[in-house]
Amino acid sequence: MDVTDVTPQLDQLEEQLKAAEEALAPLLGDIDDISSKLPLLDKAKLNVLVAYTLESLLFSALRLNGVDAKNHPVFTELSRVKQYMDKIEKLENPPAERENSLNTEAAARFLKSDLGDNKDIKAKLTELIAKEREKAEAKAAEKKRTAAQLAPEASTGTAGEKPSKQAKHKGNRKKK
Repeated sequence: MDVTDVTPQLDQLEEQLKAAEEALAPLLGDIDDISSKLPLLDKAKLNVLVAYTLESLLFSALRLNGVDAKNHPVFTELSRVKQYMDKIEKLENPPAERENSLNTEAAARFLKSDLGDNKDIKAKLTELIAKEREKAEAKAAEKKRTAAQLAPEASTGTAGEKPSKQAKHKGNRKKK
């Protein structure tokens, strides 16, 4: 390969390096100036990203020079920075809150069957069961309303369509 064959590629590399320097210019300056303008979570993300970038560059340089980078302290530091990245990810996307798993209606039925001999307790439990059913139905209706509001307008149907069976028979349900 002649030297003249490499010249266009070197020119292209030089242009790409200049473009990379221009893109990285804000980060090559004082990071504190940039991070002071950011909210706390974004500041943490920036600092962890810069640390990860530096550590991964060091790791790559070690590997290119033939050093066993997996046993080098840079690798443990890289793992530590990854843990911080995972912590930030958990903060950004917290797990969904669990709903109360106690089924009060079922608990009231158990109590009613065990304590059903006492008329006062039986009346109170029957009333409690009715209230819990009303709460459950109201909650289900609220979820359906929310789902209907989130559905696109195109799926609401046209004027010539028949109402769905579920909507048609919703109020005709017999209560036990």
